[in-house]
Amino acid sequence: MIYDCAIIGGGPAGLNAALVLGRARRTVALFDDHRPRNAVTHASHGFITRDGIHPSEFRRIAYEEVLGYPTVYHWQAEAIDIRRTGHGFVVRMASGEAVEARRIILAAGLKETFPQIEGLSDYYGKSLFACPFCDGWELRDRPLVVISEFPALMHKVKLLLNWSADLVVCTNGSSVLSIEQRQQLADRHIRVVDSRVVSLTGSNGMLERVHFADGTSLARSGGFIDPTLTSKAVFHQPLGYHLTEHGGIVIDEMGRSTAEGVYAAGDSAYLMPSQLIYAAASGSKAAMAVFADYIEESWQLSGH
Repeated sequence: MIYDCAIIGGGPAGLNAALVLGRARRTVALFDDHRPRNAVTHASHGFITRDGIHPSEFRRIAYEEVLGYPTVYHWQAEAIDIRRTGHGFVVRMASGEAVEARRIILAAGLKETFPQIEGLSDYYGKSLFACPFCDGWELRDRPLVVISEFPALMHKVKLLLNWSADLVVCTNGSSVLSIEQRQQLADRHIRVVDSRVVSLTGSNGMLERVHFADGTSLARSGGFIDPTLTSKAVFHQPLGYHLTEHGGIVIDEMGRSTAEGVYAAGDSAYLMPSQLIYAAASGSKAAMAVFADYIEESWQLSGH
């Protein structure tokens, strides 16, 4: 069987794409390794009718809806290779099994790589987060730490002032801040610590202190950290699509990549903002683009 579309990734982008295509009477092969990036969080926010839902419950409901359509087929497997064929593409899994599809939607999301800080995993997703829009409300008015080695640090600080005026910025030993930026922070009574963060301590997932390489420590009850983000599934070499300077997949406004028959949705394409509702919307658009291209192709063929 050759499926109309193979979707790589079972997050909100991939699942919404599968829903739209399944309802459009297209056969879908959905690949999901079941290792979602938001698995560490206790609640997801910002998605209307689903605000505060646990990520596993979100996925359960989504799969129940999507797999209710007989045109959608699901593999709990990682797609490790995709190649072009005379009919479209062949997707190979780690097990060696292969599936053929006429079109591809890449929606595998991102991988997070964090700085080496002892205890970080105990607090990430509980009192230490990455996205202010996702978790700023829960940490409002608390004394917060902002740990980042990236140029977007200043932008994040500006956002976080909306939720808390008690911020301490930690550059983790990097030189990411300019003299002018440091002065702007000082003018707003925001302390900057340049010593490297070596450990975090607290209890039951609730951050209490940040410890630095110079032997000092700081009391904080929550915060935000910027991980390094990279695409989870990278197939640009065999498929020939272009990447942005930040590693995202170059797409048009509907999710079409620069490679014929290849589409992208969710964090794989735009990296940020990383929100469920944004990813789901992009999955819907990519699915509509796939369907529209099928219809145009069929229309042209029917005229001959």
